[in-house]
Amino acid sequence: MGNSDIRRLDKEIRRTTNKLEAVQRGEWWPLTSRERLAMTRAMAQGARSIHRGNSTAGAEDRMDSIGSAVETRLNAELTALYGERQRLITEAARAKAAKKSSRWF
Repeated sequence: MGNSDIRRLDKEIRRTTNKLEAVQRGEWWPLTSRERLAMTRAMAQGARSIHRGNSTAGAEDRMDSIGSAVETRLNAELTALYGERQRLITEAARAKAAKKSSRWF
C-alpha cells in the first residue's frame, strides 16, 4: 500500500475526470452501453417527433436527464476514488510514523 497504489488511484482519478469533462461537453464515449442505448432511443424519438411535426421537448428532456445521470455517476466515482486515495495516504503515513517510532535511538 505504498506509492504504487496511490499512483494507480491518481491515474484512475485523472481518467474519471477526463470522462466527466467529456460528458459535460456532450461527448458520448464515456457513456456505458446502456446509457448510449437510452440516448439513441431518445434521439430516435426526437427524430420521429420532428417527422410527425411535433415538439421534441420530451426527447430533449430525456437526453438531458440521461446526461445528468451520467454526470452524477461519474461524480460519485470521483468521490469514492478521492476517499480511497486519502485512506491510502493516511495508512502510509501511519506506517511511516510507526516505523520511525520503533527506533530506539
